[in-house]
Amino acid sequence: PVVHHVLANALAGQGKFAEAIESCRKLVGANPQSAELHFNLAVVASQAGRLEEAIASYERTIALAPRLADAHYNLGTALQALGRFDAAAASYRRAVELEPGYFEAHGNLGAVLQLQGKLADAVESYRRALAIHPDARGHFNLGTALSNQGRLGEAIASYRKALAIDPNHADAATSLGEALFHQGQPETAIASYRQALAIAPEHPEANYNLGIFLYDAGELEQAIPYFERSQLRDWRERVLYCLYKTERFEDFRTRLRPLLEKPHTSPFLATLSTHHAANFGVEDEYEFCRNPLDFVCHARIDALVAAGSTLRADLLRDIEHAEIAERKQGRLYHGIQSSGNLFHRPEASFKVLAIEVRKVIEAYRAHFASHECMFIRAFPQQIEFSSSWYVKMRTGGHLTSHIHETGWLSGSLYLAMPRRESGRDDGSIEFSTHGDDYPQRHADFPKKTIAPAVGDIVLFPSSLFHRTIPFDASEERVCIAFDVKPG
Repeated sequence: PVVHHVLANALAGQGKFAEAIESCRKLVGANPQSAELHFNLAVVASQAGRLEEAIASYERTIALAPRLADAHYNLGTALQALGRFDAAAASYRRAVELEPGYFEAHGNLGAVLQLQGKLADAVESYRRALAIHPDARGHFNLGTALSNQGRLGEAIASYRKALAIDPNHADAATSLGEALFHQGQPETAIASYRQALAIAPEHPEANYNLGIFLYDAGELEQAIPYFERSQLRDWRERVLYCLYKTERFEDFRTRLRPLLEKPHTSPFLATLSTHHAANFGVEDEYEFCRNPLDFVCHARIDALVAAGSTLRADLLRDIEHAEIAERKQGRLYHGIQSSGNLFHRPEASFKVLAIEVRKVIEAYRAHFASHECMFIRAFPQQIEFSSSWYVKMRTGGHLTSHIHETGWLSGSLYLAMPRRESGRDDGSIEFSTHGDDYPQRHADFPKKTIAPAVGDIVLFPSSLFHRTIPFDASEERVCIAFDVKPG
């Protein structure tokens, strides 16, 4: 047994996991009641990436030694890696019941809760881990959860604590820059991005975020190399955008061509392809949603205006008084936008509203189910809100034309609307296949305008340009916008 044990460790150390597992199995076969041997087999199986085998061995370990906290913790990590978040959380909770000072288990529990959108519980777990062992990773994780809650000031403080402990924490420097940028501190944000790139020049997120900053600032040529280095998320679409907006049309077409051979599932690419086709009078070969105006839907959420319902009042109260940081939005004039994800917040009003919005989205999917475009064929099966935020505008308020690059289906619902004179579109939402100052060879792009009332909801493909028409009335315009995309 001693030889097999040493051999298994040596083989695992050399990366020869199949042979190491075989040695561990021989040991388990000779002594099947040994919790330690089952644990060792589980560890080696986990190292080999054979997570189902590892889980079975950890469960056998726990059956033989139910108070072994490490077995519960390791089981949690394997379950988490497979996306079984409820079971992973239960394992981490059992580990900290057995060992209250197990800070790694507290931290991993926070990570799982955050993945489930349970941000308040995640923050609590991260804080417990940090109270036991304040480390850079713990402060970084806490910062991400606080940022998702829209608590940017606290998130910034957490990222700075992470960097104070580990000045080479490139992820913390990048996330600090992002939080500062959303807080309206662009110069400080740039310094953080550059700090991250000084630590790790190829850091994907730092390169991507610096590209976004230059992109938003209109420095499109300068943004391209940062997107190319990032190789992250929609970097190809961002490069195409930069080429199209700077009228490098041949380069645009060259870069677009290979993307047409892949599944047509990018709303951002659909925007570019549709505009290019209409602009130059050629066929639109991208089949995400060739006629997006046909998929604009104007509906109503009865719970917002029904007699006896307090939902609308509750939402307006929570928007006014809840601790939600504002986010800098360069396209928004005479208004403010919230940070974080409203539908992941703890207030009951946002949770109830999310349920009502899901009902409308399900009806939308059923209504368009017979359409053959990719937008409907690959429509998200689980309605999860990748982002949600409020926008409050005062007199003169408007949003310039834009799309939601990272969405699939987008929407906005209306809690307060300014007075509108008959025959005018003040405060309305306008849709078009042209916008964002794209280069125009003609003005023959279709438009559609909707004048929403309080309680209304408007759904549309994320690829569609939309803007808010300015208004002069004194009443506030308050809406909640959101994106849904496939997991």
